Amino acid sequence: MKKTMRKIAAAFMAAALAASFLTACGGGNAATGTSGAGGETGKKVLKVAMECSYAPYNWTQPTDENGAVPISGSSDFAYGYDVMMAKKIADELGYGLEIVKLDWDSLVPAVQSGKVDCVIAGQSITEERMQSVDFTNPYYYATIVTLVKSGGKYENAKSVADLSGATCTSQLNTIWYDNCLPQIPGADIQPAQESAPAMLVALSSGRCDLVVTDKPTGQAALVAYPDFKLLDFTGTEGEFKVSDEDVNIGVSLKKGNTELKDAVNGVLDKMSKDDFNKMMEEAISVQPLSK
Repeated sequence: MKKTMRKIAAAFMAAALAASFLTACGGGNAATGTSGAGGETGKKVLKVAMECSYAPYNWTQPTDENGAVPISGSSDFAYGYDVMMAKKIADELGYGLEIVKLDWDSLVPAVQSGKVDCVIAGQSITEERMQSVDFTNPYYYATIVTLVKSGGKYENAKSVADLSGATCTSQLNTIWYDNCLPQIPGADIQPAQESAPAMLVALSSGRCDLVVTDKPTGQAALVAYPDFKLLDFTGTEGEFKVSDEDVNIGVSLKKGNTELKDAVNGVLDKMSKDDFNKMMEEAISVQPLSK
């Protein structure tokens, strides 16, 4: 699916937030033992990595309100759609759950090294990523949207073509930045932002005319930034041209970990797109500052 930059990043997390099972122990079993996330001694614990700063998929909060889960090695808690899904998977499989907070670019290496069992963090199931990790079936189907400022030059755009000449950016190593922004005619594409919050701050501060992201992220941003406007060209001739792999979001796991992959797919196969959408709506409704 980014932001003095630290102060603003914290502000958005307080604003937008406040705005895959093996631990590499040879086979395919999740780690055993007691974890800071609260597994019983000897109980298998699923270690799941995410950014904890990407509302409504995941965010950081100071309490366990709404069922938030402690972040490993921190006094803070993580919640959001990804945490809700991680809890469901762990509960269905009878595992404890440990949430590990990592930067976006550290997620895939963490799975590859066995530092964590899987990543649940809004990752698109792309061919490039699949060269490094395995993916489960999708646990969400995203929609590409554009965020602009209300009252700005592009607020009435009805197609990608109408965004012609815009100064734009998005998050680093995402299909939004790599695939979507180049489709804008004459776009002045700025350097990619390290995180979703920083991407939104770039728009808010006027450093760009628009950002491209997915719909849940855009909806969450409207809470923290009421002067933003969400443009959705999906279903029209002027939509962004993306493949299923661009918008299907999955759980990533270490290559060859078929035991965990099959187990997680067993949980996801019981759920429908409607189930995913209802869960996402709940996440958006309880993100900080949504009330």
